[in-house]
Amino acid sequence: MTNAHKDTLFVLIKSLSKSEKRQFKLYVGRLGVNTDAKFLALFNLLDKMRMYDERQILESGIVKKAQLSNLKAHLYKQILVSLRLNPVNQNIRVQIREQLDFATILYQKGLYKQSLKILDKAKNLAIENEEKNVAYEIVELEKIIETQYITRSIPDRADELSVQAKQLSAHNVMTSKLSNLSLQLYGMMLKVGYVRNDEDLQSVQDYFETHLPAYNLEDLGFREKLWLYKAHLWYSFLTQDFLSSYKYASKWVDLFYENEEMIALNPVFFLKGNHYLLESLFFVKYASQFKETLDRMEAQVHSPKFPQNDNIASLAFLYINSNKLNLHFLEGTFGKGLYLVNIIEYGIKKHRDRIDEHHIMLLYYKIACLYFGNGDNKNCIIYLKKIISNKNLKMREDLMCFARVLSLVAHYEAGMDYHLEVQLKSTYKFLLKMNDLHAVQKEMIKFLRSLGDIYPSELRNEFQKLYNELKKYENHPYEKRAFLYLDILSWLESHLQNKPVGQIIKEKAMAITR
Repeated sequence: MTNAHKDTLFVLIKSLSKSEKRQFKLYVGRLGVNTDAKFLALFNLLDKMRMYDERQILESGIVKKAQLSNLKAHLYKQILVSLRLNPVNQNIRVQIREQLDFATILYQKGLYKQSLKILDKAKNLAIENEEKNVAYEIVELEKIIETQYITRSIPDRADELSVQAKQLSAHNVMTSKLSNLSLQLYGMMLKVGYVRNDEDLQSVQDYFETHLPAYNLEDLGFREKLWLYKAHLWYSFLTQDFLSSYKYASKWVDLFYENEEMIALNPVFFLKGNHYLLESLFFVKYASQFKETLDRMEAQVHSPKFPQNDNIASLAFLYINSNKLNLHFLEGTFGKGLYLVNIIEYGIKKHRDRIDEHHIMLLYYKIACLYFGNGDNKNCIIYLKKIISNKNLKMREDLMCFARVLSLVAHYEAGMDYHLEVQLKSTYKFLLKMNDLHAVQKEMIKFLRSLGDIYPSELRNEFQKLYNELKKYENHPYEKRAFLYLDILSWLESHLQNKPVGQIIKEKAMAITR
């Protein structure tokens, strides 16, 4: 028995909608000879299977073992061809590529004039839609054809094509440099999270300044600006400059609203830009604009003009629901947010093949925080265990770190402190191993470790001492990141004021909006 997730053909077939399966069968049946084809019989068999089973395929008599690999490869290719022909997948990018393919065929037949005519239209379409990589390919093919199809205008045409090639090449080089910088900074963010000390900060600053190419903003097109804003955004996140991250995320989103035709062509970048804008607003605690931005993004996603496919559906699910949780955190309305748990659990099952493990664990952490804020510590612990016991989570060590710290607090709150000493040692070792034992964690662990020796009458004073100590780090350039994951100060205030933690956060949110 082979795992379904490891067989690419089976996963592809299971990802098809009913209309896509119908389209494939119509595509196969366009010629009568295909109706009894082995690859169609294999398609029907795999479509009925719940799990991929090679033994069942061989027992069906459709194909012998020696031929199975080739038949699967052929079926995979035929499904992709069918999907490419589906109108749903016929966006501008595919249409330009298709025109380039047609022009290449005409060129190979020696029909130079017809080929050049198609290429000229395709090139203009590519430039209009900021598809400069394929535009450059088109110009290069035009240059090849012009050397074989001699006309009186060849001197002017040569100059024109040379200038276009040079301009497009310069734009593409700039895009490549900016996208490389953005990707590297994003990789740093996933691996270690925010900068933890002066050494980290200097390292990130040096990398950013060394690799940021010189540019004139007025000379940049849509795509170059997009990558520029993305690079600045990741740099701002890494250095915990959240006002700057808000600034560049806003520029990113505004770029789309100023060029609305780009939303349909680049829906993934549009969704991501809105998500990072919402994340920045969450960090600066701007609740009213957060809600406005979230509503606007959700309205855009549900508009008829917005593209629909599996990838977009998964990202929309992830970003909309993750930020709906954040909105409840901002407003302190933890109880009202509990309805999201079932929606998110269902969505994770539905989209699991297209959402990476890190983002799933991030959703679990947010759900744990939702339960913690609502005073349901046992459910909080259940979701934190999903993260702590996950052996595949290689990225965002800081997420694992704060999951463990929150788990300690939740166990204490739930009265489940009989194994607290074992957990404290385990968490302490984990933090030492990842070199992330900072002042906030040290103070928390010291406090929780001392609980066994504190008389109930002394508890309030100890909460006050811890609060006074941690309050110093609320705006510390490196320590403040602890409060982004876990609002320890509000938790302490809830004990000092004898109020639910949700009420404390709600009161703070209302004070900000006044």
